[in-house]
Amino acid sequence: MVLRAVVFDYGMVLTGQPDQESHDALLRITGLPYDRFEELYWTDRHAYDEGKLSGITFWGKFLRDAGLDLGPNAVEELNRWDARMWTTENPAMLAWQQALKERGVRTAILSNMGDSVLENMKREFDWLNRFDVLVWSYQLGMAKPDPAIYRHTLAQLGVQPEETLFIDDKPVNVEAARTLGMNGLVFTGVDQLRADLVAHGLDAQLPLP
Repeated sequence: MVLRAVVFDYGMVLTGQPDQESHDALLRITGLPYDRFEELYWTDRHAYDEGKLSGITFWGKFLRDAGLDLGPNAVEELNRWDARMWTTENPAMLAWQQALKERGVRTAILSNMGDSVLENMKREFDWLNRFDVLVWSYQLGMAKPDPAIYRHTLAQLGVQPEETLFIDDKPVNVEAARTLGMNGLVFTGVDQLRADLVAHGLDAQLPLP
């Protein structure tokens, strides 16, 4: 087996933790307790990632489901803070992507992503253009762990599943990749990734982060 490509998740892999100031702003604007906010936030997030909702319609539904009437500007304000919350960076992983490219390994981002967050990322991060392939779920109307979105990414890269390493912080997404024959690692941090690469003998083919 020769690895020709590494596919990265975006959130919590190429990014740091969600921006705390932005999360605090969302709680402040809605006035909801933390647990209730989180429950409502994640209820429709997959639909947002699949493109069934836009950022604006996601937050409109959020407020309706919460029984909140916060005025005409609240949806746009919440949408802005939400996009900012996910616009963070993990410098060590971005440096590793550069090292992979220099070694001749193709790289891709495969992310469950909504429209407003991506628009903000494009404004802030010129490093997105360093990747060979960018796959954003809402643009395709499907999201991980749907096997179709992995197959789409492989086709765009021009590689076979066994030639590809997939890295994601969610075990269910990694398991879906493995089912298709891809190599998969669950990301919990750079130190653990380094250890996992060595444990699987992949350090013989890839530089270590």
